[in-house]
Amino acid sequence: MGRGKIEIKRIENPTNRQVTFSKRRHGIIKKAREISVLCDAQVSLVIFSSLGRISEFCSPATSLPKILEKYQTNSGKKLWDAKHENLSMEIDRIKKENDNMQIELRHLKGEDLNSLSPKELIPIEDALENGLIGVRDKQSEIMKMMKKKGRLIEEENQKLTYMLHHQQLAMEGNVRELEQDYQQKNREYASQMPISFRVQPIQPNLQEAK
Repeated sequence: MGRGKIEIKRIENPTNRQVTFSKRRHGIIKKAREISVLCDAQVSLVIFSSLGRISEFCSPATSLPKILEKYQTNSGKKLWDAKHENLSMEIDRIKKENDNMQIELRHLKGEDLNSLSPKELIPIEDALENGLIGVRDKQSEIMKMMKKKGRLIEEENQKLTYMLHHQQLAMEGNVRELEQDYQQKNREYASQMPISFRVQPIQPNLQEAK
């Protein structure tokens, strides 16, 4: 028996609806890929699920923006206003400028010079000379700064050495003053002692005499 006809209406059960969406999505993307290959057609397919998730397919030889631009040209319908068109033109201009800058950068690196004429090489040579002058000026400036820092460090070192020397002299002077004060006090103390305590006669050992 053949399969029964399915009534085309919204599936109320969320699980069944998600399963059906997944199967049908794979099927329609497969059909889009087949018609693109078999018939050499430019196909672009965009699908949004009920949850807002996007699925898309585009023929390998084209892109979605190109498909939309072609649709706008052939149908006469504007998909975006003048503001978006100006924005698109600005993007194209920036891309072109970026490509030109990449080419100039390769030329400054010495790459892809065979395609240039002698006249086109002159600005590159001038730019390289100006860059070299700038580099040398920067190197000279850095060397001056390093020498200046070296002098400052040397002066600071001399200042610290001078301060340390004076501190050592001050410490040595304090030590001498303490020694002199100690000796002076000893002399004063000795002069104040009774004579009997100053000299103790040596008594003979009576036991040894026996």
